[in-house]
Amino acid sequence: MSTNGNGNNGDAPEVTDAEARSIGGNVSGSGPAPESEPGSVVAGEVAPPPAQLKKADFVSGQEVRWCPGCGDYSILNNVQKVMPELGIPREKIVFVSGIGCSSRFPYYMNTYGFHSIHGRAPAVATGIKAANPELSVWVVTGDGDALSIGGNHFMHAIRRNLDMNVILFNNRIYGLTKGQYSPTSELGKRTKSTPMGVIDYPLNPLSVAIASEATFVARSLDLDVKHLGATVQAAARHKGVSFIEVYQNCNIFNDGAFEYFTERSVRTDHMIYLEHGQPMIFGKERNKGIRMNGAHPEVVTIGENGITVDDLLVHDIHLKDPSVAFMLARMEYPDFPQPVGIFRAVERDTYEDMMEAQIKAAIAKQGAGNLEKLINSGDTWIVGG
Repeated sequence: MSTNGNGNNGDAPEVTDAEARSIGGNVSGSGPAPESEPGSVVAGEVAPPPAQLKKADFVSGQEVRWCPGCGDYSILNNVQKVMPELGIPREKIVFVSGIGCSSRFPYYMNTYGFHSIHGRAPAVATGIKAANPELSVWVVTGDGDALSIGGNHFMHAIRRNLDMNVILFNNRIYGLTKGQYSPTSELGKRTKSTPMGVIDYPLNPLSVAIASEATFVARSLDLDVKHLGATVQAAARHKGVSFIEVYQNCNIFNDGAFEYFTERSVRTDHMIYLEHGQPMIFGKERNKGIRMNGAHPEVVTIGENGITVDDLLVHDIHLKDPSVAFMLARMEYPDFPQPVGIFRAVERDTYEDMMEAQIKAAIAKQGAGNLEKLINSGDTWIVGG
């Protein structure tokens, strides 16, 4: 969680009530006012019980320092809307970020937060969740932060299946450093760092998450606020790691990156909204669909060549085998409609639950143990100057 820096004498600087409230904190340290005890008074204010929290209670009051028109505003707004519906006290929520435009997110949430270093947010979040499993832990990252320098940390946090949520803002560009290509930039894209075009094949964030055995995988877009809010809420209620990729427009350095399928006039024909238990239908006339042709998906027209709705692939997010989810994640326009929605939601034991079980089993077998005894057991050496 964010903390104030210490003075030269090692003591924390004095913070007034007004200053504490302005950073979403209290006079005993940064962070939100505790709400575990309804009606408790902290920093001169009565904290509302979780059931009475509203969106405004999750707004930190910090100036939001994103470019006007940035898609990040939509994501922030939707997360702040969803938080009260979860019924979790603010002091039991932590947002962790790395480096990038998206990583300013913790400053704008009136919860605990940790602005960590480049690519390491999943590692920091892992430590927080393992140390205090009761916390609701959220990782906010970007395509560069998570998939470049942070790729290793991202993959291992996913495979461990901690009960935490990861939201990846994908704008296919490095925005904070002014427009270099990112791991998701499309092949041939001209940027400041690739004047002749990108020759790196792009990563598909969903493919990486599914291949790393994520138990909840979804995709949404900043323009569809209703869908984005529902997706965030579904991720929050999932037990285990949840991963959401959000197509987010950078209107300064990569404006219109997703317009070829998100623009309203073409969205119904160029996108497909995945719905659990429903046949995969899309199109303005609702007459297009996805069916399996052997081991491969194909686009068909309902009513042509005897094709009916019964021939279409029915979406099932609970399939234990990730193969179908992976296949759907690989579908891209123009060969297929661009899929959004929940791709996978399965159950698996979480890392923190298994860790706790191991600790309890060890204590039951060997006793609580003694750290001082452990340190001084066996061979020891004294190193002197």
